[in-house]
Amino acid sequence: MPKSRPPKYSPSEDEPFMNPRQQEYFRQKLLRWRSELLEDSIETRHHLMEQNLAEPDLADRASTETERSLELRTRDRARKLISKIDEALERIEDGLYGYCEDTGEPISLKRLDARPIATLSIEAQERHEREEKMHRDD
Repeated sequence: MPKSRPPKYSPSEDEPFMNPRQQEYFRQKLLRWRSELLEDSIETRHHLMEQNLAEPDLADRASTETERSLELRTRDRARKLISKIDEALERIEDGLYGYCEDTGEPISLKRLDARPIATLSIEAQERHEREEKMHRDD
């Protein structure tokens, strides 16, 4: 009889916050996300190198340039995201992961699961966004 696999782990509010199991869960989640972004980046780079910018038709050339510009913007966003993932991985190593940079309080597990690079609790993020909006409106 084949050995049954344990149910897939999911962090729970019933266990101590950022215990080793939760830390490993988020570390693996971040590493998988980082790996996917790097693979996409390699594909984008290959696609950009394969593109022939010497399109004879002006409309085709414009379309190719637009696609190229979009791919470069997407790649730049991915690069910034990878940097944030690396910072989150460092916070795990330092024991700071999962705690709000503003208040020091734990960030909810639901928020971390949805956005593992979060550095602010929902309340602190909302306050930060309100302050930003007020400064923009000045």
